[in-house]
Amino acid sequence: MEVYDVVLIPLIIGMVELLKMYGMSRRLLPIMALIFGILGGIFYIYPHDPKAGILVGIMMGLSASGLYSGGKAVVEKEVRQ
Repeated sequence: MEVYDVVLIPLIIGMVELLKMYGMSRRLLPIMALIFGILGGIFYIYPHDPKAGILVGIMMGLSASGLYSGGKAVVEKEVRQ
């Protein structure tokens, strides 16, 4: 992984913000960031090694969503019900 591959994180943040603008539930946004991160890791950063791509993608998705705030948003909804 090169240093310039980290620029995918702001790209993931931007795509998630677009989803938020178009009305996607806030609870699903961290999950979408994780999915975008995994896809970026598999198809862009490590296309020859899916395992490494998934691992790096998870790290990018969690970084983009904010590990604590993303987990909190998903769990809060379940606790309130």
